[in-house]
Amino acid sequence: MLEDLARIRASFEKELREAATLDALEHVRVAYLGRKGALASVFDTLKTLPPEERKHAGEEANQLRRDIETSLSEKRTLLELTERESALKKERLDVTRPGVRQERGHAHPLTKITREIIAIFSAMGFAVVEGPEAETEYYNFDALNIPPDHPARDMWDTFWISDPKGEDKTQNAKRKTGERLLLRTHTSPVQIRYMEAHQPPIQIIAPGRVYRYEATDASHDIQFMQIEGLMADKNISVANFKAVIQTFLSQLFETKIEMRLRPSYFPFTEPSFEVDISCTYCRGTGCSICKQSGWLELMGAGMVHPHVFKAAGWNPKTSKMIGDHFAGFAFGVGIDRLAMMKYKIPDIRLFRSGDLRFLKQF
Repeated sequence: MLEDLARIRASFEKELREAATLDALEHVRVAYLGRKGALASVFDTLKTLPPEERKHAGEEANQLRRDIETSLSEKRTLLELTERESALKKERLDVTRPGVRQERGHAHPLTKITREIIAIFSAMGFAVVEGPEAETEYYNFDALNIPPDHPARDMWDTFWISDPKGEDKTQNAKRKTGERLLLRTHTSPVQIRYMEAHQPPIQIIAPGRVYRYEATDASHDIQFMQIEGLMADKNISVANFKAVIQTFLSQLFETKIEMRLRPSYFPFTEPSFEVDISCTYCRGTGCSICKQSGWLELMGAGMVHPHVFKAAGWNPKTSKMIGDHFAGFAFGVGIDRLAMMKYKIPDIRLFRSGDLRFLKQF
């Protein structure tokens, strides 16, 4: 029996030295301490030995088991430490190395210039208001002095959400004017909604996305950003409008901008005029952009038509609160057009192309 124990010890020590992983060590443990391991057979044999020999052999067998357990525990600790160090070497980070710079996004050029525009007008006391992009026919046309039979509606043909003609004539006849929905063609409806909820004096701008059903080219798109402004109070005149716009343009383009007013027509203003500015490309000397005229058409504007005030519930002639000499001016300009002028962008379609080569320039 003692010879068997010596043989088992020698065999265990050899296999223990060869075990290089935790899995290999586990196989050694099972081979010697498992239910069917080498020591299990030794303890089964002890039962058959004489009492005198059984006591001595039992002591030796128990000592061998304790030695094997101790050796396994020490080797396991060593292997765990080795594997942990190996894993740390694989995951080791050199904290002194420069980091990988993450690419950061930035504001879209339209967002950037919109913020600049809002900041300039806010400094002049204008409040910023917003409204729905899906508008009713009433707010988009009727309240702005553009009734259904007005030819000016052809200028703002748009995308209808509900059928503008109506399949059921009887049902449509019962509808209130303006219940049909469309994508707004301008942000002027925001002015009507604001006037319905507020009393004069008011001084607001309304930026937002608008839609037009028209062919897309370098200077036109089916959607674009627009900002409209409205100022209404006693003794407001064209001179006030010209001073406000002159200040706005000079600050936006960071240089003195010359402007001129040309007579025009808009249903919601009277008198109406187009606003031209000196060409930002050639500084008024004449180039292909301004067709050698030195001027660029920028925006439409005018004094608010009395019918628009009445549609919002204001009546300058009868209201004691408004009184005499009450008037207001309104204007509208495409934010895309302003961005094209300021940043020298030749094609409006670039704004929504998603081309990073274009966007990274801003």
